Amino acid sequence: MSAADISSVREVNFDGLVGPTHNYSGLAVGNVASMSHGGLVSNPKEGALQGLLKMKSLMDAGYAQGVLPPQQRPDIGALRDLGFSGSNSEVLARAALEAPQLLRAVCSASSMWTANAGTITPSIDASDNRVHFTPANLQSSFHRYLEPQTTGRVLQAIFRDEQHFAHHPVLPATPAFSDEGAANHTRLCGEHGEPGVHLFVYGRQTFGDVRSGDREPQRYPARQTLEASQAVARQHGLTEAQTVFAQQHPDAIDAGVFHNDVIAVGNGPVLLYHEMAFLNEEGTLDALRAKMSTPLIPVRVPLEAVSMEDAVASYLFNSQLLSNPDGTMTLVVPGECQEREAVWNTIQNHLLAGNNPISEVIVKDVKQSMRNGGGPACLRLRVVLTDAERAALTGRVLLTATLYDDLTAWVNRHYRDRLAPDDLADPQLAEESLTALDELTQLLKIGPVYPFQLG
Repeated sequence: MSAADISSVREVNFDGLVGPTHNYSGLAVGNVASMSHGGLVSNPKEGALQGLLKMKSLMDAGYAQGVLPPQQRPDIGALRDLGFSGSNSEVLARAALEAPQLLRAVCSASSMWTANAGTITPSIDASDNRVHFTPANLQSSFHRYLEPQTTGRVLQAIFRDEQHFAHHPVLPATPAFSDEGAANHTRLCGEHGEPGVHLFVYGRQTFGDVRSGDREPQRYPARQTLEASQAVARQHGLTEAQTVFAQQHPDAIDAGVFHNDVIAVGNGPVLLYHEMAFLNEEGTLDALRAKMSTPLIPVRVPLEAVSMEDAVASYLFNSQLLSNPDGTMTLVVPGECQEREAVWNTIQNHLLAGNNPISEVIVKDVKQSMRNGGGPACLRLRVVLTDAERAALTGRVLLTATLYDDLTAWVNRHYRDRLAPDDLADPQLAEESLTALDELTQLLKIGPVYPFQLG
């Protein structure tokens, strides 16, 4: 690829829209924020508008920004599969009475965190010069296990052109192949249009001889397996020279770091990470250095500067790290980083003042998402695209000022500003949600990606 071609390659952040049933049900075991806020009253309208405002501000700053639709919720079809029958209102009422946790699960708006939607390999790294997609099976939790089928339909609807895009099946939904998508995957490179090395981070190994030094967390489950990461790499045709597999530190998982993107974030040649991110820190860095064509720039935050409690509460590492034309980088952090003195001091005195490309920090209010355990990085799926690949996208999914206005008006028309877990049994909420999403598919021009019908 020529220098001109490399410069035309851009990373597009596809953010997930916060869905109409956004609520605090505390469903995510190991996610401290989700569990601690369970039962509180949410504000779906505020959540969706916060997400859209983040997208627009980054678009206005010159970053390529896309949007992905929420899943259709409540998933009444899932309740029917589990033995609940009758009209939609009868199914909801019976589930609320007999199995309220199931009702909360099928109403989850967790698809907003599109970092879990799947794993992406850009065409520059693929032998067939196509962008490769594998939806994550998310089998670790029931409410997320419901997502992959629709996720696959959405990705195939938007990235439809077979000349440019290749789609792979979801991995078997078993513990051995537990896959949480790009939240445990980081691509490191020079510029986005240059070949990269793919860092896959796993929490446990299922088959064969356990790697020397590996151990599992004791308090919370490890959601990503080595076998899943290896399978995705094989699907995408990635070679040994293009991949590094590293174990996440089990003590970090037990402290509430349920995904690697809660403890590390990479962009270009920069890897910003906490001391407790990897079980074998030096081995991981050495493997990356050996395989990268561009010198790795590790930015290490020591435990003495930011405790695990502060890292999890602030989501410092669940930030977006974005490339600027002049070679510098911008770090987009949640507002909670300002509320922790140690974290804010580290940002000002270590990250911004350090010998690294990070030159700017932007603070964003995404509290509605944060209370459920998802920061700025959780909300976006990174897709590196050439000019031709961007032109081949189907639908109206790249954010513009007009699309932002249309989506904002759509949210204001359809979303509630108050939702308690007990409200999830309201059949009117289901009707409102399905009506809104039916309109959204027309607004985004992505076609019939949802499986359910009104009535």
